[in-house]
Amino acid sequence: MTREFYTYTVSGRHDSCGSVSNPKFQVAGPGGRLLITGQPEYMGQVLAAVAVSLGPFAAGLGKGYSSPAIASLQQRDNDAFPVSGQQASWLASLSLLGALFGAPLGGAAVRWGRRRTLIFASIPLSVCWILVAFATSVEVMGFAAFVSGFLVAIVQLAAQVYVSEISAPSVRGGLSALLKVAGHVGVLVAFAAGAVLDWRQLAGVIAFAPGAMCVAVWRLPESPGWLVLRGCDQEAEQALQWLRGRTVDLHVELGTLKTHVLSRAVPSTPLILLRSLRGPTLIACGLMFFQRFSGANAFNFYVVTVFRQTFDGTNPHSAAIAVAIVQLLSALLSGLLVDRVGRLPLLVGSSVLMSLALASFGSFAYYEDAHRGAIPQLDWIPLLCVLVFTVAFSLGISPISHLLVSELFPLEHRGLGTALATAFSYLCAFIGVKTFVDFQELLGLHGAFWLYAAISVCGLCFVVCCVPETKGRDLNDIDPTR
Repeated sequence: MTREFYTYTVSGRHDSCGSVSNPKFQVAGPGGRLLITGQPEYMGQVLAAVAVSLGPFAAGLGKGYSSPAIASLQQRDNDAFPVSGQQASWLASLSLLGALFGAPLGGAAVRWGRRRTLIFASIPLSVCWILVAFATSVEVMGFAAFVSGFLVAIVQLAAQVYVSEISAPSVRGGLSALLKVAGHVGVLVAFAAGAVLDWRQLAGVIAFAPGAMCVAVWRLPESPGWLVLRGCDQEAEQALQWLRGRTVDLHVELGTLKTHVLSRAVPSTPLILLRSLRGPTLIACGLMFFQRFSGANAFNFYVVTVFRQTFDGTNPHSAAIAVAIVQLLSALLSGLLVDRVGRLPLLVGSSVLMSLALASFGSFAYYEDAHRGAIPQLDWIPLLCVLVFTVAFSLGISPISHLLVSELFPLEHRGLGTALATAFSYLCAFIGVKTFVDFQELLGLHGAFWLYAAISVCGLCFVVCCVPETKGRDLNDIDPTR
């Protein structure tokens, strides 16, 4: 097969940050002919991102299911079987353990096709939630939780890779943030529905979400980058035309993709592959470690239980819904800011506020435990701490760590690299969720959150020293080792 090569330059007004406003691309194609292209249209990219975001929405429903479902089970609502505290911690964490094994398979599956992977993982995921709705024992729920986590990891990995590859650099951060927003919407819906539905009814509602994603993704084009990587140049051009609009000349982008793929052959030895992946993997795994051990898992999976221990009169379900609403609004704000402010400023601000909020929550829990019954009702203090933490977490490290994972790895290794980072992320999440009860028993509620605050401070140092800025840069030009 003969491939044509294109060279291009960009002209336009440069702002103080070096970005080009109202760009015009001059493309030198085969034979030296000059082509002029304008700005791409974004409607196709937005529609594709919205359709794919139903996958993270289903994942968010599952994430938000644990807290109200465990509370419902422990209250023996509607013929629920007995569930101990340790069994509850296993139910909350088994989905993350399943995701640990699902992420590597997801890395292999996306090599088969990003869109295709999303479609084929959706139906079994719906079946898992139907199984939860009719479960008759903790063991059945645990099995369904493990398998659903396995499938959710595949869906989320494929969704993140797909959106990062179809998006223009100017909107990549915002569209990637849309996936996190969809996840937060799912958590909010699960919390709100869990306040009025029991655990069986809630599982039945969640079962519809993966099927909706399958229908929405069915008509989308495959990732152009993946198609070029497979040598399907004509299909890649058609996919780009759908995503960028009918009036846009695609020679510059398609030519860049072809040149990048042909100039970066897959390393033939494990040593070269290790060198190629070492830098991005260390940065991505570091971000995932500090995200997962920041205390977010304690709030997401045990929020109702935690609020019951610190509140005197406030309804914990209402507080959990308020937290989910703030989480959603913060994720929306992150999507608006990430391509304007940049990744690093949001990460630094997020880490600082999270550390302060966690330390304050731990201090309140210690003071209340030491003076229980001798102080007035101060429910607003722990709620404020959780809300500040939620804003900081959802504005910075939560969406940006996943965005950077999809940005740092080169196209030819993006599936493998993203799978490694995602598997490590779920391993940390599983350990974090499973050990929260153990930390609480060993250190007390206050000690557990002081520990999370110390980890967040270490995360701040890691961000400042190791994480590169990727704002406005083409995926093919990002090299974390430079």
